[in-house]
Order: sequence, then structure tokens, then C-alpha cells
Amino acid sequence: MIDTAQAFGVDIGGSGIKAAPVDLEKGEFAEPRLKILTPAESTPQAIGAVLRQQLEHFEVSEDIPVGISFPAPVKPGQKLNWIANLDQSWVGTDLTEALSEECGRPVTVVNDADAAGLAEQQFGAAKGQEGLVIVTTLGTGIGTALIYNGVLIPNTELGHIELEDGKGDAEQYTSSAVREKKDLGYKKWAKRLTRYYRLIEKYFSPSLIVVGGGVSRQSDKFLPYIDIETPMVPAKLRNEAGIIGAAYYATTKLA
Repeated sequence: MIDTAQAFGVDIGGSGIKAAPVDLEKGEFAEPRLKILTPAESTPQAIGAVLRQQLEHFEVSEDIPVGISFPAPVKPGQKLNWIANLDQSWVGTDLTEALSEECGRPVTVVNDADAAGLAEQQFGAAKGQEGLVIVTTLGTGIGTALIYNGVLIPNTELGHIELEDGKGDAEQYTSSAVREKKDLGYKKWAKRLTRYYRLIEKYFSPSLIVVGGGVSRQSDKFLPYIDIETPMVPAKLRNEAGIIGAAYYATTKLA
């Protein structure tokens, strides 16, 4: 692996598995990422085969920390009790134990939204921000990461806050996927986002909200129309955040 990388990150998603060596001094990829399509039968064994291929491709040595961003709550020492976007055979496994076994080496596993949040806090839009930072990813659902004075509060699911006025689960009313499905204009969508972010503001009083997800590329079309008092900024690292955040997280878990 290239000498400028201090860690290796992997971002496992429902459609693709992306990996790259990461330069943690700059907060960027040390080499272009390698993306491999997620196997149709996304079992631990099938995912493991992809991970081994990526590790071999980049010639990742045994002394390099490996972090893996995973689309489910990650509770070390506890078994996974549900998963949405991968094969149900993951249920009942200890993620860190299972992925370490499949990779043939120790790895560190972190929730995907938490990985993105850590990347933005360390290297992106929230760098140097004190107090409570809430990073939200707007996509098929709404992912969230809470970071207080640089410390991650893991496995939050604030996309499922119940909206007021009987609108139900926030992500079922407010996500980017809902915007596309209902063909909402950005200003109209911003009104829905305002309802959601006002509750986040009410319950948590954050110092900063960072808005990520693929739609953050179009942030100028909707962020100015979200009517809350808390400062809001678009994410900087976007689709690189999962890999970079996972790689960074792995280095924090070294003995």
C-alpha cells in the first residue's frame, strides 16, 4: 500500500462496496478508491470475499488499521438484531468478529452514518466545531451522527423521529427519496425539511447541523429555505466520507 496512507477504509452499501487507503494527515484518499458491486446474495461470506479482494488489490499490510463502515447499528460485543439493506444472514452475528474472520485479520466496524459524521468532524464541514454537531445524510432514508466536543455518540436513529401534526416517521415524509418519488421542488421540500430540523433543534440544541448525502451537491437549492436558527452547512466530503471516517475510526481503537 502507498506510503502516504496511515489507514484503510471500506464503505459497505446495499449496491456497492468502496475501499481506499486514506491519508489521515490530509483527510483524503491516498489512492483512487476501488468499488465492487455488492453481491446479489450479500451474505457475510460473499461480502468477505469482496473485502479480501480489495485488501489484496491495495496490498494492505497487517500493521495497517482497517475500518469498515457498515449499514446497521454497531454494538461491540453484541449481536446484530436487524438489518435492512443486506442479507438477513447477518442477523445474529457480532459484526466485528464476523468481518475480522472473513478478512483474516482484525478490523474495526462503525455504523455508516457515524463514519460520515466523524469524517466531517475531523476533516470536513464540522472541523474545529465545539459543542454538539449533528450530521444528517439525506438519501433513501435519513442517517444521523451526533458528535459532542469531538466524541461520537454512536448508533443514533434520529431519522425516525415522529413529526408533529400527524406526519409520522420523519424519513418517510422528508427523505431525498421521498422528494424524488413525489417530484417535489426544492423549495417545497425545504418546507418539509424545516419541520424535521425544527424538532432536531428543539430536542438537542445543536451548535451546528451538517447536511450530507448525494443531494448535498444541490444544497444551494434547498438549504437557504430551511427556516431554523441553528447554523446549517453542506457536507464537504460527500461520498468519500464513509471510507475516510471508517479509516479514522480504526486508528482511534488501537490498543
